[in-house]
Amino acid sequence: MKKAGRIVSIVLILAVCFAFTACSQQKKLKLFIPGEYMSDNFVSDFEKEFGVKVIVEYFDSNEMMYTKLAAGDSYDVLVPSDYMIERLLKEKLLQKIDRTKITNFSNLSDQVLGLDYDPANEYSIPYFWGTVGIVYNHDHVDKADLEAKGYDILKDTRYSGKIYMYDSERDSFMLAFKQLGYSCNTDNEDEINAAYEWLVELNKTMAPIYVTDDVIDGMINGTKDMAIVYSGDAVTILSENEDMSYFTPDCGTNVWCDAFVIPANAENADLAHEFINYAIRYQVCKDNTLAVGYASPNAQVLEEMTAEDGEYADNEAYLPRNNPKDEIFHDNENLRKKLSELWIKVKAAN
Repeated sequence: MKKAGRIVSIVLILAVCFAFTACSQQKKLKLFIPGEYMSDNFVSDFEKEFGVKVIVEYFDSNEMMYTKLAAGDSYDVLVPSDYMIERLLKEKLLQKIDRTKITNFSNLSDQVLGLDYDPANEYSIPYFWGTVGIVYNHDHVDKADLEAKGYDILKDTRYSGKIYMYDSERDSFMLAFKQLGYSCNTDNEDEINAAYEWLVELNKTMAPIYVTDDVIDGMINGTKDMAIVYSGDAVTILSENEDMSYFTPDCGTNVWCDAFVIPANAENADLAHEFINYAIRYQVCKDNTLAVGYASPNAQVLEEMTAEDGEYADNEAYLPRNNPKDEIFHDNENLRKKLSELWIKVKAAN
């Protein structure tokens, strides 16, 4: 009996050691992605199918993500925005994507390919895309006024105290630049100063509330008449409050794209390719777009979501429009620093 007990003990010990070794040898993927930006089953389904472990970290801003990457932190897949991808490329912090491993590339819509920060999609594969616009209560704000005034509607004193502004210098200056007829990527001092004065006047006369993600609940609850909102958040607001609509002025707006990239120091690039290829499958893209409301890069999903009987058929915020005045942000270090300094002054103006 004692001998049998020892044998059982040895077997148990070996089993535990084997399990520990197998676990320690399990492939791991490190994903760095904005928070609340995927379906509940996005990661878990990949783990089950490929028998791997995905370690997910979340970032609040592209700048936060950049700081960690520049400091040497290692990730296998990142999801930055267009202008940040441009910056990462300049600093040689990304590696080329092996397109032979992205067999689902043909699933992607032409509308979101070949963007000028990565014209051949050598380094990035689109994840979501969208616009910045105005969510407004159509019972309180006349669409004809929006069409006539553009972003100047935000300075209409009838709505003083009834506006949410997104607390972002990049997005706020974009509104001013476009309303004044300038590029949102301008580095002309006179144009920058004119935009600054436009925003100062708005701050002084309109008593806007500067917010971030809390704009979603605020507008769902009808707290304000207008808000500057990212299109995916607008989709959610419009779905929850039938009094709300979405508008982007003819003077133009920012069309943005967030995309998968593989850092130069990725420890598991092969698995990163598997993950990106998985992420642009039809069903995966459908689950993600239904979960977060942003426009999918998958052509079939886009078509289905906006078809007559589609989930977002009547949601004007879902599909980005095609307007030649719309622009993607570009990386410009001098402009970035200048806007950051001026934004502090804008919010302090009274």
